[in-house]
Amino acid sequence: MRRVLAVGAHPDDIELGCGATLLAHSAAGDAVTMLVVTGGENGPGDGDQVPGRRTEQVQAAKTLGARLQWGGLRDCTVTPDAATVAVIERAIRETEADIVYVHAPDDSHQDHRAVAAATLSAARRMSRVLHYQSPSTLTFNPTVFVDVTAFLSGKLAALSAHASQVDMSAMVEPDAIVASARHWGAQARIGYAEAFAPTRMVLDLAAVRTTVAAELPEEYRLTPFIAVH
Repeated sequence: MRRVLAVGAHPDDIELGCGATLLAHSAAGDAVTMLVVTGGENGPGDGDQVPGRRTEQVQAAKTLGARLQWGGLRDCTVTPDAATVAVIERAIRETEADIVYVHAPDDSHQDHRAVAAATLSAARRMSRVLHYQSPSTLTFNPTVFVDVTAFLSGKLAALSAHASQVDMSAMVEPDAIVASARHWGAQARIGYAEAFAPTRMVLDLAAVRTTVAAELPEEYRLTPFIAVH
């Protein structure tokens, strides 16, 4: 079982960037947690809609089969300082995460940039850190793809929970979400995909190595290497 932490600056960011991938993790029996760093106080809509934004996020997390944590910071004021790093470090520690998904660093929204930078600091000892694309991402060159053909409808359902934002944004229309997944799917030679640009992505092939080693003649088997610091 993998322990997955997805980090987003605002409500709906995670669903947009990697919602279908989180559904795939949940279906595989992985433990999935979403850390939403702010409450989206400055998102689309008027003041009457902001209080309901947390309820929307709770419903979306349930749709993805994920636990939800809040970072407690304020929308449009996030900086990659020690306090923000500490929020993400705490989530990594509490979830015992072994894979983290977060915004791509090159983004026109200052909160997205700050959360990406803070996450890289918080996850500096982790071996699996992947960046997802947002509508406001500027440069994005993914090399890791997840087949989400079976989970795209679930992603759309999770996004529909964010009515106070999605209904007012052309960037997150269902047609655009499907077209993006089809684009990345074509790049990955599959049906529909979500794409990621890794800072680090270590594959654990221990089981494969064990099987192969057992089939090799004794003279070809490698002895384990132990690094001494």
